[in-house]
Amino acid sequence: MRIVIAGGHGQIALRLERLLAARGDEVAGIIRKAEQADDLRAAGAEPIVLDLESASLEEVAECLRGADAAVFAAGAGPGSGVARKDTVDKAAAVLFADAAVRAGVRRFVIVSSMGADPGHQGDEIFDAYLRAKGEADAHVGSLDRLDWTILRPGMLTDDAGTGLVRLEARTGRGPVPRDDVAATLAELVDTPATHGLTLELISGSTPVSVAVKSVAGN
Repeated sequence: MRIVIAGGHGQIALRLERLLAARGDEVAGIIRKAEQADDLRAAGAEPIVLDLESASLEEVAECLRGADAAVFAAGAGPGSGVARKDTVDKAAAVLFADAAVRAGVRRFVIVSSMGADPGHQGDEIFDAYLRAKGEADAHVGSLDRLDWTILRPGMLTDDAGTGLVRLEARTGRGPVPRDDVAATLAELVDTPATHGLTLELISGSTPVSVAVKSVAGN
């Protein structure tokens, strides 16, 4: 498969790129800064330098042409303000999804957040983040030309992955290593029978591949 990842230099994306490249997939990652390119090459991915906050629909679609799947793993990051929650976590995700439709890429996986909700109330930056992620998810879910899956991990940690997770429509809150989020994304990309599902992910007792198979088609 050829898989294009938005936010290609992110902590989860770099892990995902290594996993996909190791299993023989052709991987490309979209990055904002040219100096990040060597990190992607080291992970086995082709770097594509493009700023999703300023790119046109056609520019993004061109990056996606010929791909078998697209993964949105970009984020404004914890140090960003309300404005970038809107331009990255919402608008860039919407643009990437629309570009996938334009390019004819059906399989689409988006990394969201537990608690994402377009109607979320509150004036704090994290409230704006949850609204932005919720609005992006709602847009992706409205696109019937995408075989989409929305993944909402719990609290991300840098602990070593265990390969054991809980993946359900509702898990309740809990931590999950970034390693295990990446492993779950790799399985989801390869499991189109999970299309149309919004799934929460925390650490658990079920091997990743079994967890994904158990929700597929539900």
